[in-house]
Amino acid sequence: MSVIERTIVRFAEPQDLEWCVVEDDSVTEQVTRNKIVNDEIIVGEIDGQLIGYVRLEYLWSKIAYIGMLFVEEAYRRAGVGRKMLNFLENHLKEYGHDVFYSSSQADEPEAQAWHRGNGFTECGMINGLNEGGIGEVFFRKFLA
Repeated sequence: MSVIERTIVRFAEPQDLEWCVVEDDSVTEQVTRNKIVNDEIIVGEIDGQLIGYVRLEYLWSKIAYIGMLFVEEAYRRAGVGRKMLNFLENHLKEYGHDVFYSSSQADEPEAQAWHRGNGFTECGMINGLNEGGIGEVFFRKFLA
């Protein structure tokens, strides 16, 4: 059975908190805890081991935005990120969203290629947003 077939995607649960905090140190433990309670963190797992993570944000409290998407190195390029993205898309459609956003640093061509390969289109850039003056490229995806 392939990695993608073995991967279970679900909303994070309170017992996942520690792993989520370690994998995403860009937000506090309290923020992560609140996001778990509000179904704003999605995880991928194989045989009970967490291997992927998506943190959902809402710009202006209404526009869905992927704040972080992470897959453990050993499971990258196996479809885990796409499977978590599909789960997120279905969730967003269920709640009436017709579009959502994501981004990557301007110096991350692989991340940008991943976005484009998953149906996102570039919709803007903020220069100098990240450490070292690196820009952030923003992407939009319409939900059919």
